[in-house]
Amino acid sequence: MHNSLRRLDLNLLVTLDALLAELNVTRAARRLNLAQPTVSLQLGRLRQVLDDPLLLPGPRGMRPTARAESLREPLRQALAALEDALAPAAPFEPARAERTWRIAASDHSATTLLTPLLADLRQQAPGIRLALLDKKPALLAEQLEGDHLDLALDVADTAAAGLRQRLLFTEHYLLAGRRGHPALQHPVSLDTFCQLDQALVSPSGGGFASATDRLLAEQGRARRVVLSVPHFATLASVLLVSDLVALLPAQIALNHPGLQVQPSPLAIPGFDMLLLWPERLHRDPAHAWLRERIVASLVSQTPA
Repeated sequence: MHNSLRRLDLNLLVTLDALLAELNVTRAARRLNLAQPTVSLQLGRLRQVLDDPLLLPGPRGMRPTARAESLREPLRQALAALEDALAPAAPFEPARAERTWRIAASDHSATTLLTPLLADLRQQAPGIRLALLDKKPALLAEQLEGDHLDLALDVADTAAAGLRQRLLFTEHYLLAGRRGHPALQHPVSLDTFCQLDQALVSPSGGGFASATDRLLAEQGRARRVVLSVPHFATLASVLLVSDLVALLPAQIALNHPGLQVQPSPLAIPGFDMLLLWPERLHRDPAHAWLRERIVASLVSQTPA
């Protein structure tokens, strides 16, 4: 950086701009709402730093030197650009916006998010695009802070520290099967539950046990898991065309018209689903608008 710029501060540049506009110390002081001696002192400092008299006495006030005249327009443009850069962010106008949002989510939270949100976004902000990406828990904080993601949905138990967060809903599990499933026409006891052919989601792939099985084992029980799939959407599709049953998150089960549900015969802990975002985007008007739309759409459709 040039030595002259190191020795200047913004106040001096603002004063020089006013002096070049008024060509009079008294009027410049009035324009800046400063005392005349203060402006005179600042003019002296400017002359010292720039090694030029800048303003000289003339028959009708002061006249700029050649150096001062050469600074007039570049200085005015620079201060105007700085003022624009520091001005408050303009209000977000969704109807005119064109932007792509990148949201990391699991299969469950992506399904839960997309259903209520998409129609609302298409109506209010038709120029916005939404990219739902697979959630990678170990990389989530780094991706959000590093401009690779704009938002993420994650359960509270595994949510990365240091991120802004907001509770979207508290999830619980329901026993689900195809509508008309013979075993679901009456309340299912725990004994009957353990005898039914079941399916589950194994996010890591190929697993046939979950927290449910650990709870059953503590009671000396076991269930019959005959199918393992990687995604809840796949699991729901399988239930529609088979006599398998499964424990599904309520947000998925209750919003699928082809499924019949009833309370789980086993007390399975639920989980809190959080919306996560980085500090760098917290005050961005467009980002704040999107967060509010997600919260409004999900809260309005959260099962009781």
